Amino acid sequence: MSTLLTTLRDLPDSLAQPDYDRASLRAGILHLGPGAFFRAHLASYTDAVLQDGSTWGIVTGGLRNATTAGQLNAQNGLYTLLTRSTAGTGAQVIGSVLRCLTPEELPDRLADPMIRIVSLTITEKAYGLDPSTGGLNLAHPDIAADLADPTRPRSAVGLIAAGLAARRAAGVAPFTPLSCDNLPGNGQVLRRLVLEFSARHDPDLSAWIAGEVRFPCTMVDRITPASTDATRADARALTGYRDLAAVEAEAFHQWVIEDDFPQGRPDWDRAGALFTADVAPYEKMKLRMLNGTHSLLAWLGFMAGHEHVRDAIADPAILAAARAHLAVAATALDPVPGVDLASYAEDLIARFANRAILHRTAQIASDGTQKLPPRVFDPAVELLARGEDAATHALITAAWMRYALGQRRDGTTYPLNDPREGEIRAALDGVPRQAPAIAQALFNLPGLFPPALTGHSGWRDLVTNRLAALL
Repeated sequence: MSTLLTTLRDLPDSLAQPDYDRASLRAGILHLGPGAFFRAHLASYTDAVLQDGSTWGIVTGGLRNATTAGQLNAQNGLYTLLTRSTAGTGAQVIGSVLRCLTPEELPDRLADPMIRIVSLTITEKAYGLDPSTGGLNLAHPDIAADLADPTRPRSAVGLIAAGLAARRAAGVAPFTPLSCDNLPGNGQVLRRLVLEFSARHDPDLSAWIAGEVRFPCTMVDRITPASTDATRADARALTGYRDLAAVEAEAFHQWVIEDDFPQGRPDWDRAGALFTADVAPYEKMKLRMLNGTHSLLAWLGFMAGHEHVRDAIADPAILAAARAHLAVAATALDPVPGVDLASYAEDLIARFANRAILHRTAQIASDGTQKLPPRVFDPAVELLARGEDAATHALITAAWMRYALGQRRDGTTYPLNDPREGEIRAALDGVPRQAPAIAQALFNLPGLFPPALTGHSGWRDLVTNRLAALL
């Protein structure tokens, strides 16, 4: 029971595990961001396709921390995926990851002609996006460093540009960048940033990328809590091995992908993914209904003392707020092919209430300034422009403002874990702890709130009144 998971030998016969020759796999995908979501989603979909004879293997790597690389490489890329539901916990060993690269190894591997897809799960804040312009945030330290020296990239955008430059110089067909992060039009955003970055030091490269490289959009969905000691203990009990890289997730999973891969792709649809010409309706549905409500549950739940989402939604007042927001959020959507939005909303409530998933409110509450624009502000602007109700969006905004104070009712403090945390704290420094003053200070954060919201006195009043109630 003390042996590390490095082999498929001696695993229980009842355990789902790779039924293919891992030695026959070839790395066609390089994934940036080897965290829990990648292992529970893209790697899992790829593993399922490999069971049917595909040979698309994955190499992965992080832009900074090499800890995960060490864990996965010590286990020959193998790890346990736990699926938690009210019916119990299931386990399978995933074999699609061949190797985890160190940050120093990434540039050379991007130039490898065998790599045909470069996928990303790096979180919204790692793109170096300036939300006020939609372009590069030139003050982002990694973007600034890469613009100063593009030969030693630190950012995902700089790394992709450098990889494409190397392939162009070598006469090798470009890989297809595939963003799997919660950004509206994530492929379009990534394309815009890579083009702007490359144009600043090599306009010819930028023109080549514009003409030759495809950036498909995606929508990904699977609730994946951070791994804990309980995750690793359950993986050990079910496999008989210690597993440093074990992850857990809910049973539900969804992946909608724009089908635009000139250099080929795995048949992920055989594992349940949906290939489509237009991801936007599904993406908006997920961002505005699932992610927006998740943020509501996180900020309200955290401030109410609920450690996990399952406990927050069991609170009758928070449950009522979640249901109200889902109903309003659905009105800000175009029809979604094959989806009944009322049923989707009920399914979300059930997923949030899953007692087997310990998804911490603090985890979801992080990075608020990155999450608010697509999840809350964009639909609020659309609703107000139509003369409709955006009160639940005002409540979510007020909940974030209360959370942004960084202090519980008992006086204890907590980190915001937000890329603009310093600005938020500076904006609130010395501000009276009264709703009008707090709201005004946060409304004034540069580039966060769209003018259509800050200029709408009725909506500003709604936010302020709800913040007063929360205080």
